[in-house]
Amino acid sequence: MSSAHFPFSAVVGQDDLRLALLLNAVSPAVGGVLVRGEKGTAKSTAVRALSALLPRVDVVPGCRFSCDPAAPDPDCPDGPHEPGPGGDRPARMVELPVGASEDRLVGSLDIERALSEGVKAFEPGLLADAHRGILYVDEVNLLHDHLVDVLLDAAAMGASYVEREGVSVRHAARFLLVGTMNPEEGELRPQLLDRFGLTVEVAASREPAQRVEVVRRRLAYEDDPAGFASCWAGDEHDVRARVVAARALLPQVVLGDTSLLRIAATCAGFEVDGMRADIVMARTATALAAWAGRTDVVKEDVRQAALLALPHRRRRAPFDAPGLDEDKLDRILDEFPDDEPEPEPEPEGPDDRGPEDEGPDDGGPDGGGGAPRGEGPGAPDSPEAPRTPETSDAGEDPGAPESAEVPESPAPQGGGAPEQAAVRAAEPFRTKMLSVPGLGEGAAGRRSRARTAHGRTTGSQRPRGQLTKLHLAATVHAAAPHQKARGRSGRGLVVRKDDLRQATREGREGNLVLFVVDASGSMAARQRMSAVKGAVLSLLLDAYQRRDKVGLITFRGAGAELALPPTSSVDAAAARLEQLPTGGRTPLAAGLLKAREVLRIERLRDPSRRPLLVVVTDGRATSAGGLGGDARELAGRGARLLAAEGVTSVVVDCESGPVRLGLAGVLAADLGGPAVSLDGLRADSLAGLVKNVRTSVESARSPQGAGNRRAA
Repeated sequence: MSSAHFPFSAVVGQDDLRLALLLNAVSPAVGGVLVRGEKGTAKSTAVRALSALLPRVDVVPGCRFSCDPAAPDPDCPDGPHEPGPGGDRPARMVELPVGASEDRLVGSLDIERALSEGVKAFEPGLLADAHRGILYVDEVNLLHDHLVDVLLDAAAMGASYVEREGVSVRHAARFLLVGTMNPEEGELRPQLLDRFGLTVEVAASREPAQRVEVVRRRLAYEDDPAGFASCWAGDEHDVRARVVAARALLPQVVLGDTSLLRIAATCAGFEVDGMRADIVMARTATALAAWAGRTDVVKEDVRQAALLALPHRRRRAPFDAPGLDEDKLDRILDEFPDDEPEPEPEPEGPDDRGPEDEGPDDGGPDGGGGAPRGEGPGAPDSPEAPRTPETSDAGEDPGAPESAEVPESPAPQGGGAPEQAAVRAAEPFRTKMLSVPGLGEGAAGRRSRARTAHGRTTGSQRPRGQLTKLHLAATVHAAAPHQKARGRSGRGLVVRKDDLRQATREGREGNLVLFVVDASGSMAARQRMSAVKGAVLSLLLDAYQRRDKVGLITFRGAGAELALPPTSSVDAAAARLEQLPTGGRTPLAAGLLKAREVLRIERLRDPSRRPLLVVVTDGRATSAGGLGGDARELAGRGARLLAAEGVTSVVVDCESGPVRLGLAGVLAADLGGPAVSLDGLRADSLAGLVKNVRTSVESARSPQGAGNRRAA
């Protein structure tokens, strides 16, 4: 016996992950699974192994869209289908690559037949292949926005609509959506998060015995995949049989009024938006009962359904850590009388074995084995627990007034104000969009205008290199005058390579937003630094929504530090910002030169991604940062170097008080960008900032602009 994938029942530990996948196998209406976790935790291994456990699918022979012979789709492009016996095939698992094109996902016009035979023919895409199966997206958080939009539409309607190049096609596309992601590489849009029925957090086991078993099984599989699979064939058969039995029992499961009240109260108690969570919880609780071999939903089913269906939906902001307060959940569930029968003992199965049964076999083939509840990274007492308003700010009383005294540390080397502990950021707000002027060619995003592979078609051109996006009308127009000379005699168009035209499209790109934050003593006033952090947090939120990369540089005391190298994880930037202490002198020049160095390296790594520099400071420069010379003159020279290299910059002026020196404005003039106050950064008071950015950059590059900077 041979096996293409690691057996599902051989995955060590990862109980929540296996349960979530099996519940979707029992009831595809649950809506899929999002698997979040660090690399090497058996995410992809478990998902790929799931397809082998799904029952075979009855299909109409020859139908490219997998129609069910018992109820064929009346609008199937390969239809209409005559009644008759059908065939069957294994359930498919279709993988959507992160770099896939929209044509590959939804399908497109068959160009070869259109040009050679003169007929319109539709070539199905991955959505058609995934119908009645699994659509698997590894690194789903890195998927381009235009593909995310297509997935959202198909998942919502259960069908794919293709309207392009003269082709109008609709076909069924109901699939189990499974995605895996590493949160360190960035988060998902809330709309796509909500489309996943369940979510699971996975982490590698810290128990040596479990990790040993992980390595042992993985090495045994790699040495002899067929032999390893045959050893687990019996367990695989048992799990598959249990899935089939649970599917058959599912229509008989009764969801009582008490269970429905518990579900509604839980979703309301955790302030979940919309009604999808209630529906998903109901379906999940029903599937849990069927998986346990029961026909009644009990309280424990509702509790488990909440732990799987709500964590990714209760996030109130992108920087909130996912999770659920289990004590609060128990209080809500206990408000309703338990008039349901106690759960019956579940039948033993290879996937039921927990740590007590398996002994050392509690890892995963790639390092699996999640930490027990209350002992993992998200536990309240864990050193890796996410910071909350109650635990942040170095144990500070969250109810203390803003003017409360801040603990001081000894004065840093280099003089200046003593270092002060980190303060909490003020409440974030919505900002107006800052963009880079001109037309870029960077990665798809939502900030600046760019030539992209996806977007609105703006024209055509001769292809430079390999043709990727055919402009059909322009190609036909180029070939049409030569048909007689080329001896055309049939319906097909005689097309040569020189006739082909590439479509040019315009969309939006994501930029590298590099924050340079002044953390010196002049910024250390408590209320002031809190407002500064709130402003930067607001800009980070905007960067998260616009799919930017972000980096964070701080400067204080003797120099500047790259607190966070450019990354797609905006959450990481927010965490570093929260922990940022203040104090010391102000080496503004060091901060600007550090920014120049970071941008130079990033330009080599990703030449097409354009930067946006956001300098958050009051403009003071009181230290040369070890460079030697006048601090203000050095800062001006550093700013002019950045302007000469064409870096688009914005200065957020943090100066406050009745007497203002206007130094941030001078810095902005040297950078060739605008200066905006903290209050002016808000969306309702920032009208025209994008225009000002563009005007300032263009002015800075003109001779008149250079004279204005010298005058400033």
